[in-house]
Amino acid sequence: MGYAKTAMLMAAMTALFMGVGYLLGGSGGALIALIFAGAMNAWSWWNSDKMVLRMYNAQPLTAGDRTGLHAMTGELARRAGLPVPQVYLIEQAQPNAFATGRNPQNAAVAVTTGLLQRLSQEEVAGVIAHELAHIKNHDTALMTVTATFAGAISMLANFAMYFSGSRERIGVLGTLMMMIFAPMAAMLIQMAISRSREYEADRIGAEICGNPIWLADALEGLARSAARIDNMTAERNPSTAHMFIINPLHGQRMDNLFATHPATENRVAALRRMARGGVAMPDPRRPERKQSDTGPWG
Repeated sequence: MGYAKTAMLMAAMTALFMGVGYLLGGSGGALIALIFAGAMNAWSWWNSDKMVLRMYNAQPLTAGDRTGLHAMTGELARRAGLPVPQVYLIEQAQPNAFATGRNPQNAAVAVTTGLLQRLSQEEVAGVIAHELAHIKNHDTALMTVTATFAGAISMLANFAMYFSGSRERIGVLGTLMMMIFAPMAAMLIQMAISRSREYEADRIGAEICGNPIWLADALEGLARSAARIDNMTAERNPSTAHMFIINPLHGQRMDNLFATHPATENRVAALRRMARGGVAMPDPRRPERKQSDTGPWG
């Protein structure tokens, strides 16, 4: 159901984009808008991961790092049948994590120092498994495309007053309404896609780590801490909020149209129902790691 809903929402985003292009310049405008979006998506496809990692000053971790995070990620990636992604650490007190990259072969997982300090080993494994599920589902590429579409729609709508074609087709009032409501509709579709993918990543992440309760407990802990601790980089760049496992911004706690993430209570309830039904895993072992007296679980 998650994939069908995502496909329908992507179709709606594409139709909205083409509609705005048509209102601006007829069939020629729709074609130009499509070419413009394609160029923007191509650029984002190759560069968005590097941009966001630089934005958060993420530092790469190598095999044998003292936290054991790289070894844990490698074990979970093998369970998921994925190449081992690059692993990054962000010096940030708010506990959170995200995945990025255009495909599983060029993916990265980034976690904050606050996450390692506040969660147990099992809870960290649940979080990493959730991010690997996003990579496995190609959600990182999907969200890059939807964010680019939403930005392109907003840009086109803001140019509407300069196109005589739009005023001839829908009038000045209609043009003004398009400038207001087209970006809002694009934002709502983007958020709906993000919420749908979070539920799916929770489900598959629970299967990867082998225990839905690990992820459920992690989400509860993350939500409590994120509500109290600011992430100023995310506050300055709210367009990246949908990437994180928990919304890093303050003031969005309801599972509504304007939320970037589903309500944590709903996600936790779904995971606990999944736990009651049982999760079959071919390899029930915990993620392998190197012990360290100085690591967060030493």
